[in-house]
Amino acid sequence: MAKKERCPECEEGAPLWMVTYGDMVTLLLCLFVMLYTTGKATPQEVQIILSAFNNSLGFFTGGQTLSEGRLEEMGMNLETLPSQTQGRSLSQAKKQARSVFMPEIQTRRVRVTEDERGLVISLIGAEYFEPGSALLTPQIQDVLKRAAGLIKELNKFVRIEGYCSQDEVEYLQGRQDVGNEERIYQNSWDLAGARAINTTVFLYNQDVPPDWLQSVSYGSYRPLADVGDTGTPEAAAHNRRIDIVILTYKESAREEGESGFRLPESRLPGSESLIPDT
Repeated sequence: MAKKERCPECEEGAPLWMVTYGDMVTLLLCLFVMLYTTGKATPQEVQIILSAFNNSLGFFTGGQTLSEGRLEEMGMNLETLPSQTQGRSLSQAKKQARSVFMPEIQTRRVRVTEDERGLVISLIGAEYFEPGSALLTPQIQDVLKRAAGLIKELNKFVRIEGYCSQDEVEYLQGRQDVGNEERIYQNSWDLAGARAINTTVFLYNQDVPPDWLQSVSYGSYRPLADVGDTGTPEAAAHNRRIDIVILTYKESAREEGESGFRLPESRLPGSESLIPDT
C-alpha cells in the first residue's frame, strides 16, 4: 500500500508579494488624500508646498521642511513659512546687498545679516548720526541712495527700525536748546523714531513706493549684543543706528483685483477666509 505524501508545511505570515502589494495600496491612498486636500489650496500655496520637496525625491538629496520657526512679527500666513524658493531669493538678495555696500562693509560701517524677519542691513557708522540727533548726515544719505536702488530692484516690503544708545538718554535729559532744523526729543523712543521716520521719508524721496515702507522705534532697549563694553564710544556708535529690514513676504507687486493688493496676505488660523481689508 502506497504511503500518502505529507502536505508541505504552510509558511507563517503573509507571502512576500503581499507586502509589496500592501505598500502600493497605501501609497495610492496617500496620493488620493493629497489630491483631495490640495484641491482646496490656491495655486500660490501649491507652489510653496511643492518647493519644499524640490530636490528631495528619488535619488536626489537635500530638500526643505515647512517647520514654522519663530517668524517674529511676520503674521500668520502660509507664505511666511521658510521654503526653498524664499531661501534662494533671500540668498540672492544678500549677495546683492553685499555688493552694493562692499566699501562700508569692509570699513565696518554697514552690516548685512539675515534672521527670521528677512535681510537686515544695519547702518552703524559713527558718522551717520550725531549724538542726540535724528538729522541725516551726508554720509548716511549717500548710503541710503544706494539702499533705495536696492529696495526698488528687490521689490520687497521694507521696515525701517530706529535705535539709539543708552548714553544718548542722559544726553537728551541735559539738552536745553537745539538748532532750527531739529526739536528736543523727549525720550529714547522719540529720538529713535525720528531717525526711522527721517530715513523712511528720505527713501520715499528716492522714489521708493510709500506702501512698501514702515517705520519702527526700539529706543535704546535693543542694543547690538556683540559690540563689547556698552560704555565705550564705539559701542554707543553701533547702537546709534538704523536697520533696514527687507521682509521675507512675497513680492509687493500684485495683480489688479487680487485680494490685499500690494499688501501681504493674512489668514485667520484654521480657516480659508482672508481677513477683510480695513
